[in-house]
Amino acid sequence: MYITQGLLFCFDRILSRYSDQPEKIMDRQFPGLSILEIGFGTGLNAFLTLLKADEYRIETNYIGVEAYPISSDEVLALNYVDELHVSEKNVLFDKMHDLPWETETRLSTYFTLQKQHKFFEDITAKDQFDLIYFDTFGARVQPELWTEDIFKIMFEALKENGVLVTYAAKGSVRRAMQAVGFMVEKLPGPPGKREMLRALKLVNC
Repeated sequence: MYITQGLLFCFDRILSRYSDQPEKIMDRQFPGLSILEIGFGTGLNAFLTLLKADEYRIETNYIGVEAYPISSDEVLALNYVDELHVSEKNVLFDKMHDLPWETETRLSTYFTLQKQHKFFEDITAKDQFDLIYFDTFGARVQPELWTEDIFKIMFEALKENGVLVTYAAKGSVRRAMQAVGFMVEKLPGPPGKREMLRALKLVNC
């Protein structure tokens, strides 16, 4: 499961900004994370983050934005819980999808979720998030989501020193991020992906 490996890789990469050994975060005074996902989709990214938040005991507030929610039949066809070998969490995964939109709900001791049904260009958050998962369809499929206008919204939504991560690594994507103020780094990608991008909001650099 490429996306599974990739998401866990991204989460650990972000935590590594606060500690050289992210598995020891739980033993430190850590303020928690506020995360925005661009493209809630199947809920897999949110579910994986829930698992990591509980593992590391990090208070995590998660907002997943989706313009075109998947259907109930599509949810029923998913088998992520079995593939991840966490059958005891099946109730939580189902609950994620049953939650009403625009309602903040605590799903576990360390994880709060709010799903927002809107277009990405309608996001108005300012200085709110530590981390953005930018997980939309690729630039070839939806080029309108990989523009300077969209990345400006992302830049404004992040707190100072916030991070945006994406599996895309095209030069046009990197240049659009840089144009709105991000400092962009190429990182080794997760298994199955040679590179990924990490964009930092360093407003005082």
